[in-house]
This record gives sequence, C-alpha cells and structure tokens, in this order.
Amino acid sequence: MQRGINSKNPDTKIQLKRAYQPPAEADGRRILVDRLWPRGISKQEAHIDFWMKSLAPSDELRQWFGHRPEKWREFKQRYFDELDRMPAEFGELLNEARRGTVTLIFAARDETHNNAVALKEYLERHL
Repeated sequence: MQRGINSKNPDTKIQLKRAYQPPAEADGRRILVDRLWPRGISKQEAHIDFWMKSLAPSDELRQWFGHRPEKWREFKQRYFDELDRMPAEFGELLNEARRGTVTLIFAARDETHNNAVALKEYLERHL
C-alpha cells in the first residue's frame, strides 16, 4: 500500500484487490476497473462504489495482451496511451484518489500483470 507521490492529501492511498477477496473498511472507495463484471460475484457481494469500465483497456488491447507477462511492458505503454486520450474519465478517478484511499478492484488471476496494476502506476504518476 503506497502513498501517492506528490499527493495534496497525505491520506491518499491507492490499493489493489481482487474482486474475489472480501471487502474491508480499509479499502476506502472500491472502484472496479475492469470492462466486464467479475464472474460469480453479485453486485451486493462486491461492495463496489464505482464501476469505471471506461478506464479499462480496450477490448482490442486486452485481447492482444492476454495476460502474457512477456507483453507487459508494451501493454502498459499502449494502455497509458489509451488513458491519455480520455482525460475526463481519468480525471474522475484522479479526483477520487485525491480525496483519500481508493482500492482498484480487478478480476484477473494474475495479480502482477493486469490493468489495475498498470492503472495504479499511471494514477500515482498524476497525483
């Protein structure tokens, strides 16, 4: 759990959590950042505050990447390029993060190479 770099709010924390892990009070605002709803989880169980599916990678990019670690570096660059083209949507997430703790929720099995990990990096650069 890292604090945002150059954040105006010292309480800003950006965390990551799989959708299949139980919610906790320490999660702060829980934001689902996948384009598809996680399988087998009801909306009530998930305790999602916001579903920002527009910030998920495009279907084309997601399918190209396929969670293959050897494509991770290129995936991040392509994903960051996509995020650069959606300042309004990203601005909403940035504002949430500036208010305090946010937890980016994702469904991927790979907890190291997924869009939430990349989005956290991109978000921290902008705080």
